[in-house]
Amino acid sequence: MSAGAAGLFLAFEGPEGSGKSSQVTRLAERLRSEGLDPLVTREPGGSPAGERIRDVLLDPVLRLDPLAELLLYAAARSQHVVERIAPALAAGALVLTDRFSAATVAYQGHGRALDLSFVHELNTRVTLGHRPHLTLLLDIAPEVGLARVAARGAADRLERADLAFHRRVRAGFLAQADSDGERWRVIDADDDEERVAAAVWAAVEPVLHAWRQAARR
Repeated sequence: MSAGAAGLFLAFEGPEGSGKSSQVTRLAERLRSEGLDPLVTREPGGSPAGERIRDVLLDPVLRLDPLAELLLYAAARSQHVVERIAPALAAGALVLTDRFSAATVAYQGHGRALDLSFVHELNTRVTLGHRPHLTLLLDIAPEVGLARVAARGAADRLERADLAFHRRVRAGFLAQADSDGERWRVIDADDDEERVAAAVWAAVEPVLHAWRQAARR
């Protein structure tokens, strides 16, 4: 995980209404205050083609077959990795993304009940084998998260899915965190935003320190 040879890859995941985007922004600001210049990106999106695909995926008017939905996410991720993530990591950058491949496992694998082995294989192919060094899972009960979504206005296509779907998604995230504990940190997102930010930093700081130390060797 040397900065001289490869960058540091951090991902945020979580159910709807978990506050990911706010915490990504907060962490990016903290990293800049530490003298770093992170690449901040998101999924779906992160590239011109990916942003176009995002519009389709989140359009509340559209109805998508689960397999079509999965393949659209995969297409957006492929462009994202090739155009932005892989080059940045190869150049030794710190990459911070709002969602990555774990979201597909949770939403399309668990939420849509698609074959998990196929989802994992597709993820491996489109990510070119790249995995976040640390995934921060902002965990929240779907009932609480969806209430937050409703309070802020118009919901997108995924946010409008039923409660049972969102419960499966949350279970999918927690299952991944449980099976890959070294690369995941679960943070209670049903808390004050400042305390969540502090918990995020407490999880990130040791990984960041190790990366910087390795760069000096």
